[in-house]
Amino acid sequence: MATKVHMEALSPTMEEGQLVQWLKSEGDEISSGDILAEIETDKATMELVARGDGILRKIFLNAGGTADVGAVIAVIAQEHEDISGVEGVTGVTVIPTTPPPDTQVQTPPLPPAEGAPTVETLVAADAEVPSMSGRVKASPLARRLADEMGVDLTSVQGSGPGGRVVKRDIEAAKASGDSAEESDTWTLEESEYEDVPTSQMRKTIAKRLVTSIGPVPTFYLTVDVDMERVIQAKSSINAMLEPKGMRISINDVVLKAVAAALRRHPNCNAQWHEEFVRRFNAVHLGVAVAIDDGLITPVIKNAHSKGIARIGSEVRELAGRAREKRLQPDEYTGATFSVSNLGMFGIQEFTAIINPPEAAILAVGGIEDTPVVENGEIVIRQRMRITMSCDHRVIDGAQGARFLQTLKSMLEEPTTILV
Repeated sequence: MATKVHMEALSPTMEEGQLVQWLKSEGDEISSGDILAEIETDKATMELVARGDGILRKIFLNAGGTADVGAVIAVIAQEHEDISGVEGVTGVTVIPTTPPPDTQVQTPPLPPAEGAPTVETLVAADAEVPSMSGRVKASPLARRLADEMGVDLTSVQGSGPGGRVVKRDIEAAKASGDSAEESDTWTLEESEYEDVPTSQMRKTIAKRLVTSIGPVPTFYLTVDVDMERVIQAKSSINAMLEPKGMRISINDVVLKAVAAALRRHPNCNAQWHEEFVRRFNAVHLGVAVAIDDGLITPVIKNAHSKGIARIGSEVRELAGRAREKRLQPDEYTGATFSVSNLGMFGIQEFTAIINPPEAAILAVGGIEDTPVVENGEIVIRQRMRITMSCDHRVIDGAQGARFLQTLKSMLEEPTTILV
């Protein structure tokens, strides 16, 4: 009996997926459990697994195409089995993947009369550049940088997952002079604009935020924190950790303090569920991480029970895999409270958008030398501003203020969270 290969829901919020690449070809023998393809979801790139045995008789969706969850994208059947009645997905964007036979590297085509680039030059899925020696896998950002810098992708050794060429490889190749000769070929820079296809992650971000800032009655609370002692504590801790090859950051201390403060104020460690408010005893911290396609929040589970060094280690490990789109669904779902830190980008203060059903999110700015009055004299102190966005259906102003008071006191006297 024929087995239909469906676009599966590979993440809890996935509504459609983009086919990055097929790992099997039509005519290949398939066993249940074989990995058929890589699918870009709204959060990560996941593997699509075969659910039956037989031969991959027909592929309906090419690499670069998108399809709704549940759509049939291929069929597995026995060699002589009739599959004429199996209908595959229709009405999807299909990006041609086969280059002209007389070319080694696919270059951007000349623009149409109105100057707009074609979709082939703008595909957002991980692209494969055919060459005489095989296929070169490259991220969309790496493709664009290669075009802009004149770097020949076929001569670049990829350092990303599976040998994928990533941004740092292009920059290194350019720096070493390993670039292609100047070409008269039209590039996107010569156009007035470019239409970049929306990734699955960016679509989901848009849908989620529309359900937040409008329907959620949000108010904002800001406090100014003296970070002198946190900076001193960080230096002392790193002096002990460095012989073990470990380090912590200011952000790691902030996350530990947030987790400790939430344990004292469970009304802020909560979710809105229409018929009830769910308050959590455990603190699962969502940590916003910027990646090429947008933003994702890996979750530090049970952050309240972990030390600063372990929190820092988990954040860096999860953030690294988030940028490679290798997170598993349980690693970016289930947050009870989120933290977004833009201080490293020179941002002094900002407000973050709540990620429903969470009831709050903390926006952390950068540390700055600030003149303050102490004992009647003006002195320079290192200060940091943090702003909490609160869902008023769950958190009242006084409740949010008390949480921030506790957090501020913990950061200004970090020994309270280190013992």
